[in-house]
Amino acid sequence: MEQRTHRRTSERLVGKPVKIEPGKAEVELLTTEEMAVDEYGLVHGGFTFGLADYAAMLAVNEPTVVLGKAEVKFLKPVRAGEKLVARAKIMEESEGGVGDGASSRRKKLVKAEVFNEKNEKVFEGTFHCYVLEKHVLE
Repeated sequence: MEQRTHRRTSERLVGKPVKIEPGKAEVELLTTEEMAVDEYGLVHGGFTFGLADYAAMLAVNEPTVVLGKAEVKFLKPVRAGEKLVARAKIMEESEGGVGDGASSRRKKLVKAEVFNEKNEKVFEGTFHCYVLEKHVLE
């Protein structure tokens, strides 16, 4: 399936799409020393979150999709050099949204999980995504 959203996303910082199917996506990220916050090589959680968010956006795969909110859990630490895989799947779809013009927005609840090389779940979250009528910056 063709990637229709977030096409300029940095593979180095947020990951590389591996699979995009209707309502679901998979993205891989090789973590680097540059992502580490200390001498132990602990990867900043923002990179793990960004990977999961990117997978959620690709599961929706609409050009005008945006994130409204997320409820997440960091389950295990990630060490620089580990390869992570995020899998996201749309769990629920509805009309409505947040702010002005809510009736024109489509809401999608997306579950995303991130796994390390040992197939241990390191992160999970629910992403509240909204498909807008036009680009958020227009």
